[in-house]
Amino acid sequence: MMKLLNGLLGWVDARFPLVSSFKAHASEYYAPKNFNFWYFFGSLALVVLVIQITSGIFLTMNYKPDALFAFASVEYIMRDVHWGWLLRYVHSTGASMFFVVIYLHMFRGLIYGSYRKPRELLWIIGMIIYLALMGEAFMGYLLPWGQMSFWGAQVIVNLFSSVPIIGHDLAILIRGDFVVSDTTLNRFFALHVIAIPLILVLIVAAHLIALHEVGSNNPDGIEIKKHKDANGIPLDGIPFHPYYTVKDGLGVIAFLIIFCAIIFYAPDMGGYFLEDNNFIPANPMKTPEHISPVWYFTPYYAILRAVPPLFGSQFPGVVAMGIATMIFFFLPWLDRGKVKSIRYRGPIYKTFLTLFAISFVGLGWLGLMPSTPTYTVISRILSVVYFAFFLLMPWYTRIDKCKPEPDRVTSK
Repeated sequence: MMKLLNGLLGWVDARFPLVSSFKAHASEYYAPKNFNFWYFFGSLALVVLVIQITSGIFLTMNYKPDALFAFASVEYIMRDVHWGWLLRYVHSTGASMFFVVIYLHMFRGLIYGSYRKPRELLWIIGMIIYLALMGEAFMGYLLPWGQMSFWGAQVIVNLFSSVPIIGHDLAILIRGDFVVSDTTLNRFFALHVIAIPLILVLIVAAHLIALHEVGSNNPDGIEIKKHKDANGIPLDGIPFHPYYTVKDGLGVIAFLIIFCAIIFYAPDMGGYFLEDNNFIPANPMKTPEHISPVWYFTPYYAILRAVPPLFGSQFPGVVAMGIATMIFFFLPWLDRGKVKSIRYRGPIYKTFLTLFAISFVGLGWLGLMPSTPTYTVISRILSVVYFAFFLLMPWYTRIDKCKPEPDRVTSK
């Protein structure tokens, strides 16, 4: 049997670089030996992507992208399809958990300077994944055709109409109609099921290729390729397989325990993952009392509401929201620090990063709340803190007093 398997492997390898690819990206890819908890989230994001694609395929087998039947088809999946309720909750929980691991993955990049040279392109590709994921989530949010998904899409798409000159035509292009309608549902379904997932898979592959080209960052923020033995193997590196495949496997198990606990005991997470209004069929004639997007969009929604309108137009808020997402792309050039890792950064960067994290979480909560004068003032303060982290970065990272980096990676 082993002789047969080896022969088959040899036949395949002569026609496809199977073994060489495995060596290049796993068994002979040397990663820093001091990865910690924060390095679980990259692999977890890949796991959730597979979960979403797999569960989404089975959901589309019973879902009808029709304004008359969409909500009923979701109810049919929940009540009549064998294990349909589980598929729906896996997919809805997976959407939120995707953003949980992505945000933690991005925060790890901010902590350890994973966007710094030579990983600028790696960071940019990662941010493109983030934007594609936001588009995928937005398109999918409309598909249940519930009250909140319908009106949330209506509000967000209408924001594009505030863009000068082209706004009206742009909103019609996105909706495919003058209002959110059956045409919009079909358009979003096609993008959510086919176009954006295909783009996501391609960009994720590019992200992994770029990662293995420049090598992984580490908690010390130093390059392990500087010190190699006589065979060219980094002295501070270990093979990704089997060491990190086993370690990531433990992380996946812990994640799946939490994931399953949410699915079976709190799939709506108190209304944060699945809003109460989304269990009501969409009614274009009745607006919900309070409209807000899903929690992973609310920091940017709070920034949008914090900016006062100009001549009755919400365009300044839309611009601020757009800048808040796009500014991450410029991090590699905004950071002038002498070191990468927060372990050796000075107190100024640590303070700004802490305030940024507080502002992001605070804006996320405020985006879920009704717009009141008090909440608006707090949103404006936190928005200033949010943008100060980026816009003042060239100044405070340059004057910050940093500790000297070690010559080799540490085990702590």
